[in-house]
Amino acid sequence: MATLEGLYAITPDTDDSERLIERVSDVLPHGVRLLQYRNKSQDPVRRLWQANLLASLCHSHGVTFIVNDDVELALAVGADGVHLGRDDAAIAAARARLGADAIIGASCYDDIKLAEAAVAAGASYVAFGAVFPSGTKPHAVRAPLELFAQAKRLGVPSAAIGGITADNAGEVISAGADMLAVIGALFDAADPAQTAEQLAAALRR
Repeated sequence: MATLEGLYAITPDTDDSERLIERVSDVLPHGVRLLQYRNKSQDPVRRLWQANLLASLCHSHGVTFIVNDDVELALAVGADGVHLGRDDAAIAAARARLGADAIIGASCYDDIKLAEAAVAAGASYVAFGAVFPSGTKPHAVRAPLELFAQAKRLGVPSAAIGGITADNAGEVISAGADMLAVIGALFDAADPAQTAEQLAAALRR
């Protein structure tokens, strides 16, 4: 299984495939360890096209590729795993479908009990957030940084998400997070490659 630590880039939800691939290509060589394809579009052809291209890009750069919320799409493109929401039954079903070696992430919001259930159901890592106000999900529940210390007893890595920037990344790492999941601060940046390097550097301190 891939090492679950470091900078975890999550793609912006867009129909502009060319720009998406361009932006991802910009950041992958600059410290990204995992990439999650997140697209809520109802267009299955576009989603399959984008996911296939991203899977190839990630694997050519040695970056772990995760698909958000779609086990069958993850299977179709040879992804390394899937990231799911709060339903632990879905986590167990994904583990059964994808096999023992697949990476299965679980969103646990601000709830350590949810994280415990996710791990019991077969999650490979747990994610808490939003740790800071989030431009992508402005109404997301806020997750206290203390959760990352509590999560150490679960025996799986933890990811922090929500409002993370190069300026506050150190605070999240100090709290105990293993991965920094970043969307807007990375892909909306004037220079995504430079921003990726700054975030990756914060993880090494």
